[in-house]
Amino acid sequence: MTTKPVTFRGRIREAFDEGVPIAIDRGARGHYNKRVEASAAFQEMEEMRDRARLIRAETLSKLDQYLAQFADSVESRGGSVFFAADAAEANDYVVSLAEAEKVNRIVKVKSMVTEELRLNAALEAAGMDVVETDLGEFIIQLAGETPSHIIAPVLHKNRQAVGETFAEHLGVEYTDEPTELNDIARGYLRERFLTAEMGISGANFAVAEDGAIALVTNEGNGRISTSTPRIHIAMVGMERLVRDREDLAVMFEVLARSATGQKLSVYSNIVSGPRRPGEPDGPDQFHVVIVDNGRSATLGSSVAEILLCIRCGACLNACPVYRHVGGHAYGSVYPGPIGKVVTPSLFGLEQWHELPAASPLCGACEEVCPVRIQIPKLLVELRNQTTDHMPWGLRQGVVWYARISTRPSLFRFVTRMGGWVGRVLGRDGWLRRIPFVLKGWTESRELPAPAPETFNDWWRKRGA
Repeated sequence: MTTKPVTFRGRIREAFDEGVPIAIDRGARGHYNKRVEASAAFQEMEEMRDRARLIRAETLSKLDQYLAQFADSVESRGGSVFFAADAAEANDYVVSLAEAEKVNRIVKVKSMVTEELRLNAALEAAGMDVVETDLGEFIIQLAGETPSHIIAPVLHKNRQAVGETFAEHLGVEYTDEPTELNDIARGYLRERFLTAEMGISGANFAVAEDGAIALVTNEGNGRISTSTPRIHIAMVGMERLVRDREDLAVMFEVLARSATGQKLSVYSNIVSGPRRPGEPDGPDQFHVVIVDNGRSATLGSSVAEILLCIRCGACLNACPVYRHVGGHAYGSVYPGPIGKVVTPSLFGLEQWHELPAASPLCGACEEVCPVRIQIPKLLVELRNQTTDHMPWGLRQGVVWYARISTRPSLFRFVTRMGGWVGRVLGRDGWLRRIPFVLKGWTESRELPAPAPETFNDWWRKRGA
């Protein structure tokens, strides 16, 4: 799940060395602008966001009931349901089923929860051929990388990089023409679709009322991967439920507009159970793996609101930090503002205490969230829980700031000293290099030097 180097600062430096933020910034801004246009053209967008939030909150408040209803509905249609407490249980179930059914080749639809579980690695370790069929995920798989964005896995790559990847791993002549690159991928994947014994998908939503799963894609791979192989397994995060198809329709309205600026994604698939008697298409077996992996603990925590997330990626596109450092800097499959809360919540603050601090709390993420998650509030809550992990110098700085700011005479003295520091270290009104523990502030920016005269002194003179 993590990448090297292991520190947040180290991953940021690596991203800048590779030139990734340039491609990320361009792509994220494009998605952001499309969302703005799509929302402005849909007069009911704000009302739909309110409804979507209520739907998600109501579902989570009765999650145990809806999970039981969903499982009963799946089984009544001939499907099977397995509840996995963690990644090991989820992967073991899929691997064991594949081995029992003598599966050799597997095709996959883009799924963040399978990335979270590292399912591909588990299947490959068991000797199975696993192929990602979403174009972006396919490129990432060939390159041996992880996604850099929730909905656009290769946002960090340009077409030249994709051409080089195809030439290196598929043995084709180099080209950077998008249509030719698509044709190469299509030709490679077609044979895999036709020969795969198992198809694995995620689920954007699962409908409790009738046991259906909804897959929202812009490529036809989702339909082929779930209908052509004889076995279909859907990996579902336990929080991804909606009550019925009426609620699902509301989620469709806000998801595509928030994610890609579309009125509706090209393919909105609703899959329910294996092939029925008399039906010409569909799998012989339909399995749903409902994944906990830290979600139930999060549901009972002070940041439970994060489980409202529908994984649209809008907050990533709006976030100035994400646009500058890219997705791989976060070290998790969930980057950006949502990842700063989801990752520590699911996998523990001990390893991920750096992430909640990687935000200016500007509120851009909350402004675009289709279900109005108060991400800045959740980040502050996590920061309050990570004080033990703060560097010694920062902890002492906070302690001394509290002491100084609550003593007026001491505060006036220190602010006057700041003016003296500005005169000594500043050049033309700017601090270009600060020494010692504060040097990080000026490694990549210049700061305005403190004014030579404090506001209180200026005001006192003015009054006199």
